[in-house]
Amino acid sequence: MNGNVRDWKLHLIVLLLVMVGEWIGAKKIDLGFGVLALFPMLYVLVLGGIISWPAFRWLSEPQMKKAATILGIAFMLFVAKLGTMLGPSLLQIFDAGWSLTFQEVGHFVGTIVLGLPIALWLGMGRESIGATFSIDREPNLAIISEKYGADSPEGRGALGVYVCGTLFGAIYLALLAGFLGSMGIFHPISLAMGAGVGSGSMMAAASGALAVVFPEFEKDIAVFAGAANLITTILGTYICIFFSLPVTVKLYGWLAPKIAKNQVAKEEETRI
Repeated sequence: MNGNVRDWKLHLIVLLLVMVGEWIGAKKIDLGFGVLALFPMLYVLVLGGIISWPAFRWLSEPQMKKAATILGIAFMLFVAKLGTMLGPSLLQIFDAGWSLTFQEVGHFVGTIVLGLPIALWLGMGRESIGATFSIDREPNLAIISEKYGADSPEGRGALGVYVCGTLFGAIYLALLAGFLGSMGIFHPISLAMGAGVGSGSMMAAASGALAVVFPEFEKDIAVFAGAANLITTILGTYICIFFSLPVTVKLYGWLAPKIAKNQVAKEEETRI
């Protein structure tokens, strides 16, 4: 841990990225039918991805691993800050009642109902089970690895979505949340609850974009996004084990012969 903290090159890069992001500030790009909200964290994510590109050799692999460790500590501080905001707002959260609970259904059913048919249509086989039963963060990877094995088709599908979510998830959700918020269809608190998908980085990016679009709701957005993220994290493991994964397997058995006949045939040949 001391080596991570004393890597001054990492600290200097982070400081420079923060300064650049704050200097650019929040921007809104009007697309006519909606607005893209750009904010400092989004710039820093993109610039950090460019700096860490292996071909540039600006950062070594050990330094990237150190940065990942420090990121975990930073998110602990961020969650602690959210906790101090949740306490005074508990009555407001309780008033949301069932809406805060039921919106969690979309985080799991949405990936299955929408994602599974698309994955099969794109030619995925049993990889689609691991890829679509959840948003595939660390607890979900553990579930798939325990049931099927990390080197199984299901494990490869889950790992693929995990990597894509890590690389692009925060950027994608930030752009999507800002765009949906600008359309005026959804209430900002509803969008804030939807931002709590069970990933700290994705939640922070989405709620940050919403705060740019709805500055008057900035505190409420942070509170409800944090509450939804906490609920998803706590209940998500059990829902994935007892509901999402079994339902995905059943739907795969029903949809695969209809949508991905060739892929099913290849899988059967491989087993033989």
